[in-house]
Amino acid sequence: MTLTLLLCDDHRLFREGLAGLLQQEAGWEVIAQAGDGAEAIRLAGELEPDLAVLDVAMPGLGGIEAAEAIRVRSPRTRIVAVSMYGDFHYRKRMLAAGAAAYVLKNEAGADLIAAIHAVLRGETFISPSLVSPNQGRDALRSERCPDLDQAALTGRECEVLGLLVRGRRTKEIAAELGISAKTVETYRVRLMAKLGIDNLAGLVKFGIRVGIAPLE
Repeated sequence: MTLTLLLCDDHRLFREGLAGLLQQEAGWEVIAQAGDGAEAIRLAGELEPDLAVLDVAMPGLGGIEAAEAIRVRSPRTRIVAVSMYGDFHYRKRMLAAGAAAYVLKNEAGADLIAAIHAVLRGETFISPSLVSPNQGRDALRSERCPDLDQAALTGRECEVLGLLVRGRRTKEIAAELGISAKTVETYRVRLMAKLGIDNLAGLVKFGIRVGIAPLE
């Protein structure tokens, strides 16, 4: 029996490399490729593949939103996520959206086929390097980031977020932490990217929700 696959990644060369890798497996056929989430949703609805491999972060509609929509339009399609990001927050959101596996791009050559076999057996698969004992240990133990929602954040990122929650402005944060205003802005942008939040108000609401505040 043929296993039909849909691949979605905005980098064509990477996508085609995956197609070549997967089609080496007997009975596996890549029936469609998409360059963004919207196209993946359309193709999944039309073709109803057995499995979709989705990049998590893409311009426009990303893999998280695409996974949610595909689960509605083609419920039988199982989903495997691939990403350059190993952050806990991305993994948690992708699995909640319906993915059964999360594979790092730089380990796809070794892990992707194993991940798909695991999914076909009804199992969940996470790249082994993401679940090793030392992965994220410091972040998970951080007193400034006690909630698992933000386990991907570093201590300094939590400090910046805590000061934002307290209403500090960029220059005030820079002075308090002994860093430049430009560095503060870099941390703010990084926080938004890691947490999937696109504005300052959203960052503050997140910080309030999880009880983040700088240690006095």
